[in-house]
Amino acid sequence: VQLQASGGGLVQPGGSLRLSCTASGFTLDYYAVAWFRQAPGKAREGVSCVNSKDGSTYYAESVKGRFTFSRDNVGNTVSLRMDSLKAEDTAIYYCASLHSSECGDNWKATRRYDYWGQGTLVTVSS
Repeated sequence: VQLQASGGGLVQPGGSLRLSCTASGFTLDYYAVAWFRQAPGKAREGVSCVNSKDGSTYYAESVKGRFTFSRDNVGNTVSLRMDSLKAEDTAIYYCASLHSSECGDNWKATRRYDYWGQGTLVTVSS
């Protein structure tokens, strides 16, 4: 069972990136999936979470309106489209899956997640 995050890189402020998270060994269709990020010297924080059944999506206030989380169940992949990037978005981004179909109100609690990807670095800098 594995999650593989990819798509990070260096981008200028105001630019865009698309992160992907691909699962192997299990099917993402049945589980809620989230993105977290961790900036240097800071705690890991929830960015977004999407339910498996109804597709309801949750976002941190800091990324609302700029980030879009989508499920592409073909290929067992989910994506995070990040637009209007800011320097404060610089972090390692991780995808994680819940052993539940719904994110729930406490989707930002890292202890709830069963599987984690290895992380992909996003650097926003001019």
